[in-house]
Amino acid sequence: MRLPKILLIAALFAAPTFAQNMLRVGDMSPQFAAPGLNDTFYDLAAMRNQVVLVTFWSTKCEICRHEIPQLNQFKKRFEGRGVVFLAVTMESESRVEPFLRSNKFDFSIIPDGFGIVLQFADRDKKGQMDMGFPAYYLIDRNGRVAYRSSGWDKVPAMESQINQILASN
Repeated sequence: MRLPKILLIAALFAAPTFAQNMLRVGDMSPQFAAPGLNDTFYDLAAMRNQVVLVTFWSTKCEICRHEIPQLNQFKKRFEGRGVVFLAVTMESESRVEPFLRSNKFDFSIIPDGFGIVLQFADRDKKGQMDMGFPAYYLIDRNGRVAYRSSGWDKVPAMESQINQILASN
């Protein structure tokens, strides 16, 4: 009778520890396959041998909206060089499409991405999702996280990391 109580107590204290999640540079990236806008389907596993930048953003995020023109210019610098730019949002297609009509965003947009966010987001000790927006995850040709960050003006650091990956055939 005493052993089940001890096991129950141990499990309750261990649960928050197991709930913690932190994707680190060098870790294998979580895999996802999801529909994007315009009937396009994106499968991260099928993008091996390419460099993939995944950004998590929202139409409601002031920093995200401010960064979009800079991200568009950033993407142009890597055209034809084997780099894929994905922008995942938890918002619905019906919310995102009107925003995109007045705010050009050249990344491939994946709406309704809550499940993808859950795979990438850190978790605190209580198991609560912890992710700043915009968030950036650079995935190398082997499917490993090469860079991760969030917030303002990350383009110079991301550009440096992508150039290093591209140079290291």
